[in-house]
Amino acid sequence: MARFPKPFNWKPINPKKYAGDVSKIISRSSWETRLFSYLDKNPSVLLWNSEDFIIKYISPIDGQYHNYHIDVIAKIKTKSGEEKTFAIEVKPAAQMVEPKPGPNKKSKVLLEQIETYQVNQAKWKAAKAFCEQKGISFIVLNEYDLGIEKRKSK
Repeated sequence: MARFPKPFNWKPINPKKYAGDVSKIISRSSWETRLFSYLDKNPSVLLWNSEDFIIKYISPIDGQYHNYHIDVIAKIKTKSGEEKTFAIEVKPAAQMVEPKPGPNKKSKVLLEQIETYQVNQAKWKAAKAFCEQKGISFIVLNEYDLGIEKRKSK
């Protein structure tokens, strides 16, 4: 399974933009920290919150209901002046595509990657359905979207 860094309390520069208790903003990765900083500083972002949105989904691994905490909900003023709400998840690009066996990939690693992919797909399917009913756009951002990595040219 993936190893996660130790979560830490993140402090906004513009606490009035945060819809929640600013003393309880938890960042679980440098990628989330980058997203939080963007949301906090960007004047188009009117309001945001982290992990305050919970969606039930059925895990394909155990067939049981689980809670999915979406990383961020943000209300953003678009270039056209329209206010839109986005549910935003941050995930590595590698978890967004179905894993394939490779010559140097161990079967245990491949199995873990397949399980992660299947669970993510179940979460995102539930999130898309829920968000669609509420008029919210669901998006998944990866290291390329966040400007952490540059896409390799082909």
